[in-house]
Formats: sequence, structure tokens, C-alpha cells
Amino acid sequence: MSSSSAPVNPQSPGLKTYFKTPEGRYKLQYEKTHPAAVPHYSHGKTVSQLTIAYLKEKPTNQASSAPSTPSSGGVRSAAARLLGAGNGSRALSYVGGNGVSRAASGSSKIGGSVGTSTGSSSSQPVANYDGKGTYLVFNSADTLFISDLNSQDKDPIKAIHFSNSNPVCHAFDSEVKDGHDLIIGLHSGDVYSVSLRQQLQDPGRKLVAAQHYNKDGAVSNSKCTCIAWVPEGDGTFVVGHADGNVYVYEKNKDGTADCSFPVIKDQTQFVVSKARSNKSNPVARWRICQGSINSLSFSCDGTCLATVGRDGYLRVFDFSKEQLKFGGKSYYGALLCCTWSSDGKYILTGGEDDLVQVWSTEDRKIVAWGEGHNSWVSGVAFDSHWSVPNSEGTGENVVYRFGSVGQDTQLLLWDLAMDEIVIPLRGPPGGSPTFSSGSHSAHWDSVIPVGSLQPAPRMLDIPKISPQVAHRANIDPLSGVIFTNESIVTISREGHIKIWMRPGHGENSQSNFSDAVVPAASLKDRSVAYPIKTSGSSYKHSSSVLFQ
Repeated sequence: MSSSSAPVNPQSPGLKTYFKTPEGRYKLQYEKTHPAAVPHYSHGKTVSQLTIAYLKEKPTNQASSAPSTPSSGGVRSAAARLLGAGNGSRALSYVGGNGVSRAASGSSKIGGSVGTSTGSSSSQPVANYDGKGTYLVFNSADTLFISDLNSQDKDPIKAIHFSNSNPVCHAFDSEVKDGHDLIIGLHSGDVYSVSLRQQLQDPGRKLVAAQHYNKDGAVSNSKCTCIAWVPEGDGTFVVGHADGNVYVYEKNKDGTADCSFPVIKDQTQFVVSKARSNKSNPVARWRICQGSINSLSFSCDGTCLATVGRDGYLRVFDFSKEQLKFGGKSYYGALLCCTWSSDGKYILTGGEDDLVQVWSTEDRKIVAWGEGHNSWVSGVAFDSHWSVPNSEGTGENVVYRFGSVGQDTQLLLWDLAMDEIVIPLRGPPGGSPTFSSGSHSAHWDSVIPVGSLQPAPRMLDIPKISPQVAHRANIDPLSGVIFTNESIVTISREGHIKIWMRPGHGENSQSNFSDAVVPAASLKDRSVAYPIKTSGSSYKHSSSVLFQ
């Protein structure tokens, strides 16, 4: 549909409801947010994070999961609304805000509903709620919300209020065995694991059947900043804190034993300490750095862990060996977010230098800087569902599509073609750099030694790329972005979600809407190829390359 004037979003005056890319137009399908009653005085303490959770069909022989320990009385649900039918999906997977993704698939819709209740949490649970569904889990102020991704209802279907602290981070894993598939980290340092299905089934006013970890700051009273399941970790998860520590938890341990750790002697050194008791939870403490751990992300196979923090360093660890592989510093300021490419070859980071940094895990250093944001970069993600327009897939050039969002309210889309990036060649000291294009391996310095942290590079030494698209997606600063099979989902700092449909999707009705989050951990099982190889004649990398 062409028009002389661009459509404007009535909810956000002055913002366009679509943006154009080389492959077509992305259109704003619908929006989701929290009730206006959420107190805004708490917003400064937390930033809204978004998790897309695919709830698989419950096995017929699976009993309802029971809590290992009772949940604290400080957690209660603020609302429970009717969940309508039509929450079906085709090939689905999920991604948490920590960047870890895994695949699942389903084909049918559900017809059950979540009823409301005026009684206590012991009211009879809703029957027939054992179907599939795709949900948005997000936090705002002191409340955790759950919305139906496939519904156009703006308001969430469930709101869980935390009276003693604010939820900060969360992650979902549909492959867990005991049903506790959602983990939540609080500003107080407390951590909960719960069953997402049970939260939707229960009509009461409390977070039900929750396992409580680090209760009342028994291990650490430092704020939780990020949380992630370990892929193929059989219930193992990690929690990053504002004090520079990462704790490793195993759900099968109750945490009632001695959970103390040795005193940290050198605050500047990376060191892994085991709990004094082998029955305690958490099982290990990783002392990463001074200052906050702002984000962490596992590689798709779970072998490597990337962290970024207040000190501006990316650190990449061999998780099983508990060893530092490599790391490096931002150009300026703290790093705020990180994520892996599905093939494990690249890591994206963003932060206070307004740059999107592309790190090569093979070369163990930055290989490109993305310039385009006008403020801090708060979220980055690879798009594994994107394919090169008009490509036959027969060439040798590898093209990656990724996105970033920032406090400048912009959503930026980037195309990274390593073979077309112009590589700066080192000249004599004090001289101007020269440039060459082609395979970067022939032009870069020797590979950085394993286990070393590199200082911030010089501006002249790193090739620059510009975004394909720059779109102001919200009136408020953005905090996260997730790519799905049929859409791009963005969330603002205060919890306003927008679903941008890909070209060719969403033209009919939402009944055919089956968002699938990139199955990074199991792309080998999917027909989707990623990264994309293209011939030079079929698609020309159009992002301009800049140097300063």
C-alpha cells in the first residue's frame, strides 16, 4: 500500500508504523504493554527485559511439578485474566534476554483458558490447560508480566507482583525435566525458579510452587543483573550480580547446606571457587571483575560463556574448563549487552561508546565497529531467519544480519559481509593507515594469545560499518530486541512492546501468526541456513564502510 504520507502510530504520535529494508517493508502489527497502574517511581531501579517463552505440550505422563521448598510470602500475583484460544504455533523456539536460544516445535492450537479468581491461591486450578503456547515474559517496575504473543490484546494475561523487591532478569528453557522452566532474578539478589504453565493455570494471587535461591541474600545481597540457563545443562543456570560475581546453580540441590565461599583475596583477578559443601546451592562462584556484570550469554552448544561489565571488558570463558579464553575492552565506557552468532564465530557487544562491536572468536578480537547509534547501545541480536534478497546461495560471501537498539530510541539493522569489509593495514608509526579488501585473515595481526585481555583498540585500526536501516521505534529508550520467524520484537525501557511483522507476513490475520525464535542451538536440525553464503552478483552488500 503506497501513500503520500506515512502512517503514524496513534499510540506514539510522530512515529511511523513501518520501515523499509532491501527485502521489503516491516510493518507494526500490534503493541503490548502493562496496565497504567504500574508505579513509575520504581522504573529507575530496573530496566524492562523481554523473554519469549514457547510452552510445549505437556506430556500425558507428566505430573504437576511440586515445589522443592515453599516460596516466600513476599510474592503475589496482581492479576489473572482470561486467556483465549488461538495461541498456537508451528515451528517454534525461544530466546531469553540473555541471548541463549534453543529449538522446539509444535503444530496445534490450544483451547483452554486461564480463569480469574476472587478467592485464595488454593482455589481450584483451571482444567484443560495443558496445551502449547508462545508467551512474552517481561518485567516493569515491581511486577513480572506474561502476555500471549499470538493475541492482539494489549494487556497481559498475568501479572505477578513482588512486594519486597523488583524483578530484574529472567530466562526460559522448555527442555527442563521437572517443569521449572522459568528463572527470575530480583533486585535484592533473590532468585526463583517456577513452572510457567503453573503460573498460567493458577487463578490465585501468589507465585506458585516456586523454588527460592539465595533467600534473603544468604549468598549475596548484591543485585541480580542477568540470568541464563546453561544449554544442555540439565537444570544448571548462572546468575550475574552487580558486585562482579557470577554464581552457578543446579536445580537438583536444595541449598539448605552450607553455601559459604572463600573470601575473595584479590578483587581484580578472575577466580572460580567451589562451595564449601557439595550439597549446597549455588555450587560455584566465579569472580569475574570489579563492578557490575551487565550481561552474559552462552554459545549455542553451551561450551563458552561471554560476559560484559561495568569495566568495559568482554570476557569469553570455556565454561566446562572454567578458563578465560580471551577478552577485550570497549572503545569507551561500560559494555551493556552481548550475544553470540549461531555458528559461534562472532559475538556482538554494545555499550556506552554508542558502538556495536563485532568480535571474532577465531581471531579473538574486534573485527568491525558499527556506527549509527546516538546514545548507549542497550540490546543486540543476530537474525537467523533473514535471508539475502535474490540470493541463489551459491557464492562464497558470508552475510550476517543483526539488529541493535539503544537509548536513542532507534532500532538499527545491519548486514555484515566479512569478505567485503575494508581492512586497515598497519603502516609506519605516525603514518596514515592504508586499506585493503578481501579475506581479513591475510591482513590482520597474528591471532591474540589465549587467555589474554586486550586493551581498547585505536579508532583507526578497526573497520567501520553503517546500518542498513535506522528506525525510531519508540518514544522511550529501547532496552531489548528479539528476532522471530515472522517478526522483530522490541521492548522499551519501561515495558512497551512492539511486534514488527516481516515483509509478506501479517497481511491476513493473526490466526496464522506463528512466531518462531531463532533455534541457534539446533540450526543443524532446521532447513534454515545461517549464515548466508551469496554470490557477488546476486546481492551487493550496501552498508557503507566508514573510517575516521
